[in-house]
Amino acid sequence: MKKYLKLLKETNLFEGIDESAIEAMLGCLNAKQSHFSEGEYLIRQGERVDRIFVLAEGRLHVQSEDFWGNRNIFTAISTGEVFGQAYLSGEAIMNDVVAVEPSIVISFDADRVLTTCSSACRFHTQVIRNLFFALSKNNVRLVTKLAHISKRTTRAKLMDYLSLMAKKAGSPSFTIPFDRQQLADYLSVERSSLSAELGKMQKEGLLQTNRSRFTLM
Repeated sequence: MKKYLKLLKETNLFEGIDESAIEAMLGCLNAKQSHFSEGEYLIRQGERVDRIFVLAEGRLHVQSEDFWGNRNIFTAISTGEVFGQAYLSGEAIMNDVVAVEPSIVISFDADRVLTTCSSACRFHTQVIRNLFFALSKNNVRLVTKLAHISKRTTRAKLMDYLSLMAKKAGSPSFTIPFDRQQLADYLSVERSSLSAELGKMQKEGLLQTNRSRFTLM
């Protein structure tokens, strides 16, 4: 786990804490490292979660499927992101978390994170404070998705999402974390409708795209 100390230092959870202090806290927080194969579920709908997670390698999707197998992707989790804190209410969760490529996850006991230990780790209070802000950022991400899918047309949803991705990249050229089907599931549209609209937008000179790579014109 030592190889991921630099990554942990750069996460929202350990912001402002140096690597030596993080290493000293791993035992206190009951840190565990887990490996997941592509397609393997980290969390399944209906389960209860008592740990906080950091994605150390790979990529995950938070998604749900209805009785007929229709999938809705809520968000993609990238390397270094903290997740799971929104599930700590004790109630069964409504979504799945699945690895979309081989992934390594580091998790921490939620009770130990939220309760300062008897040894009074110097930076424990900072971790609790950081967790609050990480939860706030997750809420912002949820509101952002709601803004995308609230648009009335497939084109409006695409333009809203791609515009935001360009702003985040600081460039009109960028790569999104979804393939075509995943993007359709994320925006809550049919893949055929999505592909047709992208084709029209390319013909109109609004964008260029090759798989997950986009350039806005």
